[in-house]
Amino acid sequence: MAQDYPDIEFEDVIVDNLCMQLVRNPQRYDILVLPNLYGDIVSELCAGLIGGIGVAPSANIGEGIAVFEPAHGSAPKYAGENKVNPIATMLSAVIMLHYIGEKEAADKMELAITQVIAEGKAVTYDLKPEQAATTSQVAEAVIEKLKSKPLY
Repeated sequence: MAQDYPDIEFEDVIVDNLCMQLVRNPQRYDILVLPNLYGDIVSELCAGLIGGIGVAPSANIGEGIAVFEPAHGSAPKYAGENKVNPIATMLSAVIMLHYIGEKEAADKMELAITQVIAEGKAVTYDLKPEQAATTSQVAEAVIEKLKSKPLY
């Protein structure tokens, strides 16, 4: 495929070297195209670099269809426990808003999420084990930030 797009730089890298390069110099890469197994392994590594899978959003975009979800699923074993990090779901919604052309809403939501994380008061156990908030408390904190800066 790379030969069909000569304006796009292509590099074939062995996966263990890629992981090392991502840890040492993550800004080197814009897009990674990987088979399923390597994609899963590398996405776990990258999630660890940004704070864990609880903050890793994803988008699967095809021709005429797109799915937006946390990079590593819904954590069904924790269903009903009100303890998992909802940030990856929220950031996936931010990606979706950009995709459908709602830039202002996406930017405001992303800013609210960023502020909540930066304050560190309403974050779940994966980000701050000694003072963990519940899933609901994180969501409420983001909603409060959005209310203080309404979309319209």
